[in-house]
Amino acid sequence: MSRLIAISNRVQAAQAGENSNRGGLAVALSAALRTSNGIWFGWSGEQTDEFSGQITFRREAGVATATIDLEAQDIDEYYNGFANRTLWPLFHYRLDLTEIARDFAGGYARVNARFANTVAPLLEPDDLIWVHDYHLMPLGKGLRDRGFANRLGFFLHTPWPPASLMVSLPNHRELVASLLSYDVIGFHTAEWRDSFIDYITTHLNARIEGEFAHLDGRMTRLLICPIGLDATEFMSAQGTEAALQAEQRLITSAVGRQVIVGVDRLDYSKGLQERFLAYEQLLNTRPDLREKVFMLQIAPPSRGDVASYQQIRADLNSLSGGINGEFASIDWVPVRYVNKGYAREELFGIYRASRVGLVTPLRDGMNLVAKEYVAAQDPQDPGVLVLSRFAGASVQLNAALIINPHSSEDMADAIARALTMPLEERKERHAAMLKSVIEEDVRWWSEKFIEALSGEEPQESRPKLALASSKP
Repeated sequence: MSRLIAISNRVQAAQAGENSNRGGLAVALSAALRTSNGIWFGWSGEQTDEFSGQITFRREAGVATATIDLEAQDIDEYYNGFANRTLWPLFHYRLDLTEIARDFAGGYARVNARFANTVAPLLEPDDLIWVHDYHLMPLGKGLRDRGFANRLGFFLHTPWPPASLMVSLPNHRELVASLLSYDVIGFHTAEWRDSFIDYITTHLNARIEGEFAHLDGRMTRLLICPIGLDATEFMSAQGTEAALQAEQRLITSAVGRQVIVGVDRLDYSKGLQERFLAYEQLLNTRPDLREKVFMLQIAPPSRGDVASYQQIRADLNSLSGGINGEFASIDWVPVRYVNKGYAREELFGIYRASRVGLVTPLRDGMNLVAKEYVAAQDPQDPGVLVLSRFAGASVQLNAALIINPHSSEDMADAIARALTMPLEERKERHAAMLKSVIEEDVRWWSEKFIEALSGEEPQESRPKLALASSKP
């Protein structure tokens, strides 16, 4: 079996004594790396005065990791700059927030070169190399330029923007062409893949045959491979003390009222301002629901040093205060807005106690919160998922109430429908979504991509639920 080398911006392997609160990517990669005796390479998250290329090796929970420290300039230009202030907003269709700076692009190229130079001595000819996300798009070409002929794969965890937006990026042709140095590129949905195909056929004159793109003598497979939840581990939270306490605490504090829950990173792509306005619309148009429901919005801060994120926080503070000021009574607060995160077991209990789950991003590659909400529900009395059509998860979870997050009226109507939906309809919708969450979990995703990276033909025995459910 070939060894797997996973490369990502940050390494999230388990640390000794850590609880089971890592992301799905960490869980999936850790399992694959243990099986193949592979290595996870990336930035440590730490800063050094001068980049030396020194690698820190560790082995935790059977997973070998190799990490490097970056200089302050690298972190500022590559990570905080080009990755988070240029590519992230651009890939989420926010050209108005996209910052173009030569220093950012220079830092991005420099750090990708440093990744390539540093990981090169660790690679063996038969290794499968799997690179993750927009931080490291040019890394595959960097390895090819250094003489590596290994099978190289890249997975994009975000949307891919339309060609009309991508061309706003200086040197966009060079950057996108570098992706075709990979043997496999993975996307969550057909929409993101189609946008990529539109760009490479229009601006690079690439030729498409089925799932394969051809350019300059190279062939790259363009794979639809939606990431899944670690459903088994997440659902194991059921019955734990922390989950039961969180569920009971929320039920008790609700005093018979129904709970509408949202759990999101504090990010402009999540549509939080629009969600608050839709809830305000609901309270205005459905006075019969006042004092019978409340919205719990959990939004841990992120990237607090970026001005656009500071503005989001200020907007939400103002909106929540305005809604509560207008509608609250002495024993009812319509919005509970919490700027902190919760452990996996606590989130399970919070989801389970909530009649409605709101996942309403303006644009999202996947959004695993939608799958967590489904996995946490009681199948005999499930809540209802209200899901943005612009989240990648809407393809697989099309039994949710699918809404346009730009329309307050559409969202408010869906929330009202969810609150009054009959039990049998709730059960039917939930069963269809839970089947997808369980069958197409994070290990299915990892195995499907690695199978393609290995050069194997797709196996007909694989679950086909995502493809089937993507049709209207």
